Amino acid sequence: MLAAAPEFGQARIIVIGDVMLDRYWSGQAARISPEAPVPVVRVKTIEDRVGGAGNVALNIAKLGGKVTLLAVVGDDAEGDALRRLLEAEGVVCDFVVEQEIRSICKLRVMAQHQQLIRIDFEETSLKFDSDALLSRLVKHLPENNTVVFSDYGKGTLADVSTYIIEAKQAGIKVLVDPKGADYQCYAHADLITPNLSELQTVVGVAGNEDDLIEKGRALLKQYQIPTLLLTRGEAGMTLIQDAQVHSLPAQAKDVFDVTGAGDTVIAVMALAVALDMALYDAMYLANLAGGIVVGKLGTSTVSMQELTRAMHGDRDSQYGIVSEDELARIMVGAKAHDERIIMTNGCFDLLHAGHVTYLQQAKALGERLVVAVNSDASVRQLKGESRPINGLQERMTVLAALACVDWVVSFEEETPERLYCRLLPDVIVKGGDYSSEQVAGGDCVIRAGGEVKILQFVDGQSTTAMIKKARGLE
Repeated sequence: MLAAAPEFGQARIIVIGDVMLDRYWSGQAARISPEAPVPVVRVKTIEDRVGGAGNVALNIAKLGGKVTLLAVVGDDAEGDALRRLLEAEGVVCDFVVEQEIRSICKLRVMAQHQQLIRIDFEETSLKFDSDALLSRLVKHLPENNTVVFSDYGKGTLADVSTYIIEAKQAGIKVLVDPKGADYQCYAHADLITPNLSELQTVVGVAGNEDDLIEKGRALLKQYQIPTLLLTRGEAGMTLIQDAQVHSLPAQAKDVFDVTGAGDTVIAVMALAVALDMALYDAMYLANLAGGIVVGKLGTSTVSMQELTRAMHGDRDSQYGIVSEDELARIMVGAKAHDERIIMTNGCFDLLHAGHVTYLQQAKALGERLVVAVNSDASVRQLKGESRPINGLQERMTVLAALACVDWVVSFEEETPERLYCRLLPDVIVKGGDYSSEQVAGGDCVIRAGGEVKILQFVDGQSTTAMIKKARGLE
């Protein structure tokens, strides 16, 4: 089991294959057409996403890898849209642009988050200058260490065997998401990622698990491919090699749409292989990523924050007590995930029911709650030399154990103004009879578009009262 997410920024990957534009028309369907027995969709939004090999490249880029996409598009608006969407996410696009073909576009009409119809605009097999695509591949091989062939059977990879030979001669690792019933063209690849249906189309239906594995091994031997990663839907994944077999159960909690899940799987495998990770660890990450993406509607990607949360049971790898610098990095990721971050502060010397109620109310205002805790020295400045009763580490440990608290950080100053002005949470929460203008750091947060919320403490609950009671002074 991996303790931390890899640094995928070191990966240099080429993706080559069929690229397509996934277009979504979404709206509400409240009536049936008087012209025919079909629903009438009042379209509210039109969204373009990248599909096929483009989605593989996009997943790699979203996870921090450096990726170059080689593909064939038409000289049309759809081809321009593909390039614009990809380059906006850092994908280097080196396309063969053909005047005589039309870029592949798949239009999906959606209503109430359900797909009503898909309309495909495509010409297959694509007719293009294959030498131009090969020359592009050869040009980019020296600066990369891994290549992914994403075959959707549209014609871009009609000469894939030639491309694989070029990559292998250059010492490049080769991964293939295959298509069709003849795998001879994928011979000598390092890893292939068919799903169960695709594999059984080639080797025949397996009678049981042992038969399936043996058929997979026979396929690898026949085409001199070392590794097969079999994606099996709700049954998870199986990694098959000559001497070893590893399986993992599926990770998806809710499956909304399997569109593009295979793209995500091979993208994560490519990133891991590019970093020379163990194949079992690569499969583990790919399985987590696949489980995330099928919980989204339509062609989607996985972020590094989502993958990290999945590795740690939906908690960040630095969940709990963190340093100020760690928290700054984590908050950037949380905000990128559109999470509303709430922050509060205090001494929290002796935690009581009033504190817990207050923190629960604060957490209810957003997705993440950060608690900033006064250091021992700053508590003495505020409360006198007899305080704190509990040291900083003890106070932070107790707070981090609360279900409503996401992260705990300490600060040395008497007030957290500097900390708030650096981190800029969405909301500062303060308990008591303050006004917003009196809250330290509130002006910084408000200027940045945030807000300050004042909550009332629970009557009769205070640390001072607890100390007096313990000392028999009440």
